[in-house]
Amino acid sequence: MNVHEFQAKQLFSQFGVPIPRGKEITSPEAGAAWAAELNTPVFVVKAQIHAGGRGKAGGVKITKDKAAVPGLVKELIGKTLVTHQTGPKGREVRRLLIEEGAGIAKELYVSLLIDRDSGWPVFIASTEGGMEIEVVAAQTPEKIIREAIDPAVGFQGYNGRNIAFALGLPAMEPAVVNPFIQMLGNLYRLFMEKNAAMVEINPLVITGDKKLIALDGKVSFDDNALFRHADVQAMRDLNEEDPLEIEAGESNLNYIKLDGNIACMVNGAGLAMATMDVIKLAGSEPANFLDVGGGATKETVAAGFRILLKDPNVKGIFINIFGGIVRCERIAHGVIEAAKEVKIDVPLVVRLQGTNADEGRKLLAESGMKLEVANDLWEAAQKIVKLTGKAA
Repeated sequence: MNVHEFQAKQLFSQFGVPIPRGKEITSPEAGAAWAAELNTPVFVVKAQIHAGGRGKAGGVKITKDKAAVPGLVKELIGKTLVTHQTGPKGREVRRLLIEEGAGIAKELYVSLLIDRDSGWPVFIASTEGGMEIEVVAAQTPEKIIREAIDPAVGFQGYNGRNIAFALGLPAMEPAVVNPFIQMLGNLYRLFMEKNAAMVEINPLVITGDKKLIALDGKVSFDDNALFRHADVQAMRDLNEEDPLEIEAGESNLNYIKLDGNIACMVNGAGLAMATMDVIKLAGSEPANFLDVGGGATKETVAAGFRILLKDPNVKGIFINIFGGIVRCERIAHGVIEAAKEVKIDVPLVVRLQGTNADEGRKLLAESGMKLEVANDLWEAAQKIVKLTGKAA
């Protein structure tokens, strides 16, 4: 789960990470009132959407005129921002963050996430703050610093010193070295105690008066651990999520909408990835990632059908089930019963493999339903692509 920048900064503040004074507002009147209270030489008005690249899309405004703040709020509220992370449809701005400006002397980058190879938390840092870190990593990888943290002992002072010295902080700005190390320790506590998936500060600025400030921040959380954190769940903004993904979550389905035209219904995340790959290999594009789980039932399959068919881009459905935990004939019964509940008016291809696959395929073939049964993955992919047409 992602949260807005102002919510990430609320968490930073709770864990002792320095942030600018700021407040979330939703109207010009509230903006005027907060600007009067903030009373700062520079006001920064920032659109709050779950996407990066807001500044380049016109979602960040800076003014030294307190009287101009309500006008900037009026300009941004209700505006649709299109960034490289929103897709062409963009995102509507419903909230703003108004905060004080900072006298920037130097910008750094700091993040903390899980290293997939080791399974350990790892700090990523760079002297190239304020830039897209992916571009820095691709073009100047020598400027990316990594420091893995042993979860058995947690963050230690030497971890912080390793990062600070690798960034050149003692030579660049010795006054901030100790606060920097302390801040990294606080970020680590936030990451572990809130079960975050990623914590990022970009940029982390060193001001002219030798202070550290998290000028922009991003936090995402492990969905599987949200039940432990009611305060984090309360930060969820459904306006920033796809309606179909919300509906899928209510049915305990793992669904992510994509831009293709072939809907996938699969049991298992790895099989879902393989299914999407083979659809592309066959010449078309997947419309979604949908994992109905190892214990798929008639109810979950029916819920999956309803969600898939609400996507107007869907021209066909590819069901790819491996009968491991659940037997194939039970899946076949579930598909047949679910199809009776949900009118399926697009081509349907089913591939069953595993326990009782032959029995499952026979049930489908004799069901009287308008569908194609395939014996293997490649045959199934070719069939659904042939029935729906290749991607443009």
